[in-house]
Amino acid sequence: MIRFQNDYGEGAHPLLLKRLAETNMEQTEGYGEDRYCRQAAQKIKEQCALKEGEVHFFVGGTQTNLTVIGSVLRPHQGVIAADTGHIQVHETGAIEALGHKVLTVPEQDGKLTAKQVEEVCDRHWKDASREHTVQPGMVYLSHPTECGTLYTKKELEELSAVCRRRGLPLFLDGARLGYGLTSPASELTLADIAGLTDLFYIGGTKVGALFGEALVITRPELARDFRYLIKQKGALLAKGRLLGLQFDTLFTDELYFRISQEAVEKALLLKAAFLKKGYSLRYDSYTNQQFPILPEKDRKKLEETYGFTFWEEMGEGKSAVRFCTSWATTEEAIRQLVEDIEAL
Repeated sequence: MIRFQNDYGEGAHPLLLKRLAETNMEQTEGYGEDRYCRQAAQKIKEQCALKEGEVHFFVGGTQTNLTVIGSVLRPHQGVIAADTGHIQVHETGAIEALGHKVLTVPEQDGKLTAKQVEEVCDRHWKDASREHTVQPGMVYLSHPTECGTLYTKKELEELSAVCRRRGLPLFLDGARLGYGLTSPASELTLADIAGLTDLFYIGGTKVGALFGEALVITRPELARDFRYLIKQKGALLAKGRLLGLQFDTLFTDELYFRISQEAVEKALLLKAAFLKKGYSLRYDSYTNQQFPILPEKDRKKLEETYGFTFWEEMGEGKSAVRFCTSWATTEEAIRQLVEDIEAL
């Protein structure tokens, strides 16, 4: 079985394993106060063109999302997100378990818009009985989205503007950020994202690390007492150097961007093969996730050899599925899959 279900099925990039082995017997400070975490944080801040701000390391995405959202919202507030957002559909009610409501809006190609944020705010603040409803307190988005789509620079600028006008912190989930930044359709850099959001994280788990996410807080007031909150949520890793060392390696010699770009290029070969064969796509993705719409017989034929994810029924005996490449996807696997698509 050749697996395309996700981008975290393998262990870690060999360079990370090499450095982890080389430094294994070193003694360092705990809880992310070691030199590797400091080095990684400095490299990330330089990439983001940030003179101020903080970088904190987490083990996983859900842990990051709930810690950030719980730190920002007051008890009576909720977070605005697209109805396909990860915090809504794939985190087992982690945000609700904190006591906060996810205020969803219909996705637009996996995205939410500045207009939708304005409408949610207007509905609340123009309601004479607004104290009886959850107050919008922040905005959450993913880049790339769960559907592999990307925000344009204009879209993110519009979201940033409305959030700042409304006093809503803007939080960007970057679990697959590397695959978005290196997409040929990308209009955004790390510096752009840092300048337009209040908090965002750089995903490592899905981009070459054994585990790990690097949260960047660009507004100092949002960073106040943040390490207390990380600890309270069980997210302050004693062996924090394991996170710092991985990001230090990923942000040395452009490794993070090089391996992300390779995955995207392979995904686009799959996209071209499906389109050439005449299949339509559920989403026009230019990242490492591709969503062809397949007749049942063709889906079952590919399932004999490949692992991929059912996405949704499309009617007329067809369904959208997801093929996901990663930093570790081999050229041989892509070549074989392209040949099998052509043979359908």
